[in-house]
Amino acid sequence: MSAVMITRKVRKWEKLPGKNTFCCDGRVMMARQKGVFYLTLFLIIGTCTLFFAFECPYLAVHLSPAIPVFAVVLFLFVMAMLLRTSFSDPGVLPRALPEEATFIEMEIEAANGNVPSGQRPPPRIRNVQINNQIVKLKYCYTCKIFRPPRASHCSICDNCVDRFDHHCPWVGNCVGKRNYRYFYLFTLSLSLLTIYIFTFDIVHVVMRSVDDGFLNTLKETPGTVLEVLVCFFTLWSVVGLTGFHTYLISLNQTTNEDIKGSWSGKNRVQNPYSHKNIIKNCCEVLCGPTYPSVLDRRGLMQEDSPVAASSAVASPSSCPSPSFSFSNSSIPPPQTTKTTAPLIPNEHTPDDAKSSIAALAKSTSSSPTEDRPPSNDIPPLASPETDAETSVAKDKSH
Repeated sequence: MSAVMITRKVRKWEKLPGKNTFCCDGRVMMARQKGVFYLTLFLIIGTCTLFFAFECPYLAVHLSPAIPVFAVVLFLFVMAMLLRTSFSDPGVLPRALPEEATFIEMEIEAANGNVPSGQRPPPRIRNVQINNQIVKLKYCYTCKIFRPPRASHCSICDNCVDRFDHHCPWVGNCVGKRNYRYFYLFTLSLSLLTIYIFTFDIVHVVMRSVDDGFLNTLKETPGTVLEVLVCFFTLWSVVGLTGFHTYLISLNQTTNEDIKGSWSGKNRVQNPYSHKNIIKNCCEVLCGPTYPSVLDRRGLMQEDSPVAASSAVASPSSCPSPSFSFSNSSIPPPQTTKTTAPLIPNEHTPDDAKSSIAALAKSTSSSPTEDRPPSNDIPPLASPETDAETSVAKDKSH
C-alpha cells in the first residue's frame, strides 16, 4: 500500500517546541503545570466573595457605600493583571532552524579549532559590549542559539525567555520581558487588596462587637474568621514579594541576576543596564514600550503528512451521490477535447481558416468510427433477403 503526501496548513503554535499549553487557537499561552494557578484563583475569588457577602452590606450602611465600590474596582484590577500575566507570552525566543543550527556549529568549530582528544572543549561564549561593559552571551544546547543578554533557559517550560526573571507557579507562567510589568502590578494590587480586606474585617468585627459582643459577632459572621486567617498569612508573603520586586526595579535588575550575583560578585562588575537613577529605572521597567511576541503563534505554516493511497479514494458504498470530486484524490480528472473553431464556416470565418475547417471535416467523414465506442465481438446477423440472393447466385454459377 503506497502513501500519498498531503499538504495542509496548520497554526505555528501547534508545532512549537517546549512544555507549554495553548488555548483559544494560540491566543492563550501558559505552562503545563497550572495546579497552583488554580489555587491562586480560588483564594482570591473565595476571599473576595466572603468579603462582599458578610462585610460589605454592613459597612456600606454604617460607614460608607464607597467601601464595596472601591473593593470591586480593586478586585477587577487584580484579576485583570493576573490573567494578563498568566495568559501572555513572557518573551519566549524561537529555537534555531536545522540550517541555522548547522551554521552556528560550523562557526564554533572554526573558532575553537581542533580540540585534542581527552581535553574538554572551551565553553561556547560570545562577548558583547553594553554601555562600555563586557557581557557574555551563553550558548543554549537545547535551543541551539546564543542567548541574548539577560535571557535564560527555563527548565520547567523548556524555553529560552528574554529578560528572564523567574518561573512563578502562582501565575502558571514564566515572568520575563513581555509580562514582568503586569506581574509587578498584580503583586502590588494584590497587596493593596489584602490590606484593604484585612483592615475592614477588623473594623467590621469591632463595630459589631460594641453592640452584640465579640463572641456573638463571630457566630453571626463565620466567614469573617476565615477571611482574617487567610489575609493574615497571605499578607506577609505578598507584601514581602512586592517589596522585593520594588527593590529590583529600582536597580533595574532581575530575580535571576540577583540570585546568581551577576552584578555583585567578587569581580564587582557594575550593572550595565542601570541608569544610576531610581526614577529612570522604574520608568524603563514599568513605562517602557510593549514588545511584540517573536513567536507568531497564530501564523500559518505548511505540513506534509503521509496518507495511505487507499484512503484517498472513496469507496462506492460510502459515496452519497454519483458525483465525484478530484480535489483531494490521486485519480486524474477525465480529459475532454474541445474545438477552437466552428466545423461549418460562415461569413465571420477568415478565408485562411476555411481551408483548415474543410480538411478537418473531410478527415472526420472519412473515419466516422474513430469517435465511436468499440463494437461487440459478435458479428451482425444477415437478413433473409441477403441469404436468398446469395443462394441464387450460387445456383447460377453451377
